[in-house]
Amino acid sequence: MYVLIYVDDILVTGSCNSHIFSLLQSMRSHFAVKELGSLHYFLGIEAIRTNSVLFLSQRKYITELLRDLSLDGAKLIKTPLSTTIVLSKSDGDPLPDPSSYQKVIGALQYLLMTRPDLSFVVNKACQFFAT
Repeated sequence: MYVLIYVDDILVTGSCNSHIFSLLQSMRSHFAVKELGSLHYFLGIEAIRTNSVLFLSQRKYITELLRDLSLDGAKLIKTPLSTTIVLSKSDGDPLPDPSSYQKVIGALQYLLMTRPDLSFVVNKACQFFAT
């Protein structure tokens, strides 16, 4: 049996239904438990199950992030960032609220769970995190 707990969100799965049922009964005796059924979406990650594969995607999370940043109409490119690019603190205009940059960096770091291909570009963006 596998149990994943994040604050007040809990996932339980396993091959033995009686063990899962027993755990849920025990939890119900101590807490108000709301069962949501099969896993579809958890902590910004969509779960799509086929017969033999569990596919995890953050497509919805990415779409919402782009919309929140008013980047949903941005031009798509095939590579995230050239490895030879040199970035500078003096490029562009300073943000009126530095915490907005911190929020974006945090959101990008969260994406790395399912998108390790973005590691290089997120690392580059983090270089200016403290500025």
